[in-house]
Amino acid sequence: MSASAQSKQKPTVAERRPSVVERRYSQSISDRRRGSIIPELAGLEKPLETNIASEFDVVIVGTGLVEGILAAALAWQGSSVLHVDSNAYYGDNCATLTIDQLKVWIDQVNDHKIPGFSTASLYIPRPNVIVSRNYGIDLTPKILFAKSDLLDLLIKSRVHRYLEFQPLSNFHTYEDDSFGKMQTSKQEIFTDQSLSLISKKRLMKFLKFVFEFDQNEESLSVWTSYADKPLTEFTNETFKLESQQISELVFTLGLAPIPNIPTKEGLSRIRRYLTSFNIYGKFPVLYSKFGGPGEVSQGFCRSAAVAGTTYKLNTRLRKFDPNTKTATFSDGSQIKVKEKLICSPTQAPENAKNIPLKRNYAITRLIAGVTKDCKEWFSEGESAAIVVFPANCLPTNNAYPVQAVILGAGAGVCPEGQCLWYLSTLAPEESAGKDLEAALNKMEESILRESEFDVDESEFQFDDKGIPVLNSVKLGKSFMGFVPSKKLQYVFKLRFVQFTDVVPFGVVHKEYFETESPSSKYDPDAPDNGIFYSNMPSSELSYDGAVTEATLLYSKIVGADDDFFDVDFEDEDEVAAEREAAGNATSTTTSNSLPTSRPEFRGTSVGSEFAIVDEEDDDDEEMGDAGEKFNDEMDFLCGVNAANS
Repeated sequence: MSASAQSKQKPTVAERRPSVVERRYSQSISDRRRGSIIPELAGLEKPLETNIASEFDVVIVGTGLVEGILAAALAWQGSSVLHVDSNAYYGDNCATLTIDQLKVWIDQVNDHKIPGFSTASLYIPRPNVIVSRNYGIDLTPKILFAKSDLLDLLIKSRVHRYLEFQPLSNFHTYEDDSFGKMQTSKQEIFTDQSLSLISKKRLMKFLKFVFEFDQNEESLSVWTSYADKPLTEFTNETFKLESQQISELVFTLGLAPIPNIPTKEGLSRIRRYLTSFNIYGKFPVLYSKFGGPGEVSQGFCRSAAVAGTTYKLNTRLRKFDPNTKTATFSDGSQIKVKEKLICSPTQAPENAKNIPLKRNYAITRLIAGVTKDCKEWFSEGESAAIVVFPANCLPTNNAYPVQAVILGAGAGVCPEGQCLWYLSTLAPEESAGKDLEAALNKMEESILRESEFDVDESEFQFDDKGIPVLNSVKLGKSFMGFVPSKKLQYVFKLRFVQFTDVVPFGVVHKEYFETESPSSKYDPDAPDNGIFYSNMPSSELSYDGAVTEATLLYSKIVGADDDFFDVDFEDEDEVAAEREAAGNATSTTTSNSLPTSRPEFRGTSVGSEFAIVDEEDDDDEEMGDAGEKFNDEMDFLCGVNAANS
């Protein structure tokens, strides 16, 4: 399909996804050299197959992110895979939904038909104005750090070719009734007038330390006695950092979901941010356009389709007989399973009795659509930002932080002039709703103030070089007296609770994702005997853990994970072409094979959009080089005597 074949009517979110092919064809010749194989997905771009095999090595129920990665890994390893979903769309518990799809989903949640979710509600003040297809709402929004195992896998597997990514560089912290942008570069810290010289030295000394905190005996000796103590305690006592700096480091850079994250894990999370910065540009984080984990999952499903996986939507698992290893589905089909059947908790058979979901952790979410573009929170050319409310900063004295992802129209998820706000917290359910509402109110006050407020000349002062800077004291008083001319209009408000048994982790460990193996004692009345269940998505705002869980499930099926995605994807184009010729896959093919090493980001002809381009790079020591570069920049101010400051 060419770009000229696009419909004049604005497409739905689902229709916009396969248009990646069209967008890429509309780019310049130099960008087009990337080439890609983008298979059509059953039920989305081509009819579901009516005649499928009666026997598969593995059956996977649910097309969430972990299940999508697993399906692709198994298919490329050579296993025959049947991948089904009870919904009419891909993504399962991490799907990107339109308003109409959300309404159906909410009814199912409140009717207790979708395990893992509860207490869902959708408020639309002006239902006659909203157009369902103009919105793509993530059930579990995620961001992708530039240095992460998922991005490495996206590149290695070439799944990145099915997606579009955009940068996110602005991280804001709510403090003292205002949103401050996080300062992490030498220039930003050095020019920050709110910090004294000694505070700047201490902060830069700490950031310099983070790069090598576990690399040598000298660094280890600094923090090992604090290993299991809160990071807030370590940074205060060892580096004498101020409370505001500590909140920014722990909750904004580290994105800690809990108030007292241990020192070792907290340091690892802060380093994750620092080592992700400047890999592909002046930003540490990416997000996929047109949707989050559901979009990424669909990319892996496309890869699995290339490798031969069979897909069926609108198909619910009715029961599984572990004695005959036969799975029965809602369409009446019966499939023999040679190895294992993997199932998402949200796709469990009706009256299932073996779902290992204990609801140990509740993630309360509040998602709002607003009639503001929120450009004041974005960097130039970007359409997303992070806002964090540290513990004890809201009028509700929130015990847990509140995290918010802001996505504008440029992210492809809402109309021009609007924005989606995703707020979440791990606070107990009895207080979570109040915390989220308080955070939402502060965001509303801030965006109205920042979009309408005009700075008076008296609020400027000049530094010793004659450069005008804002007088924060005068500006703060002006902000306090500001009254907006109109209220913020909400397009919708969505609330629900998601449960998970994955511990709120600091760093990823395999044991966090272990689920109970099926019991050898079968309940004769249970339709889910012998089923291996995956986890509900974790509370982690990043994608960390998804690859780990998929690898863990993979090893349970094949016995080891040595060959997990151990495929020469240099030959993928040839494989896909052969399958297409044989009638096993329908694909749109462009020429050129590319090396599978670290990519770089290059702007396309579509403004701020970016695409991953594979490029050879001899530098495999990202963390070491990033730390060395940072150290060189900081030495001019820190010096060897900074410890005495």
